[in-house]
Amino acid sequence: MRYPLAHKQATRRRILEVAGQAFRERGVAATGVDDVMRRAGLTHGGFYAHFRGKSELVAEVCAAAFAAAGPNLDRIAAAPTAAGRARLLIDSYLATRHRDNRSSGCFVVAVGADMVRLQGAARAGFARGFAQHLARLGAALRLSPDPKRNRERVTYLMSSLVGALLFARAIDDPEQSAAILHSMRRQLRAEFRREKERAPHVEPAHDFMRAF
Repeated sequence: MRYPLAHKQATRRRILEVAGQAFRERGVAATGVDDVMRRAGLTHGGFYAHFRGKSELVAEVCAAAFAAAGPNLDRIAAAPTAAGRARLLIDSYLATRHRDNRSSGCFVVAVGADMVRLQGAARAGFARGFAQHLARLGAALRLSPDPKRNRERVTYLMSSLVGALLFARAIDDPEQSAAILHSMRRQLRAEFRREKERAPHVEPAHDFMRAF
């Protein structure tokens, strides 16, 4: 039986959705094609009507996961100051709700360690998606009018957030875990509250806001 194109596209989206949840919850290596298709309510054989193999699936899940961050980046970008934009990211990322919501939380924390061990389309897909995500994050945060410094500051902030969330999730003790989130929120808020003070002077004719 041949299904209409709309049905096939909907099935493909469903596979990507459940695969993203499974990869976040269990990791890429521990999640097989059978697991994904069972979650999607489909047979193993149906997988190959949509993807050539698991590596291609992983690459497309990476693209979808990073693209899904768009609404949050738009919300951050709308804040009027660099300090305010940084705080929105810090507070939402280092929240206990984010720590506990592994199935739809940050894709970098969930699968970053797996990517070190992968090759081919999966590794390339993650690298490409992450690079695009970092660029979009830089455009949203606008921590400095200097592009190089902005990228450095955004990379530093993202690395700090990922490390803190990873530690908080890895610890069994709820109090210790919460303490890590609280401490890092406080320290990063204080550091990025001063971001405007470190930004170089920009002449009005070169308003950096127009660059994004």
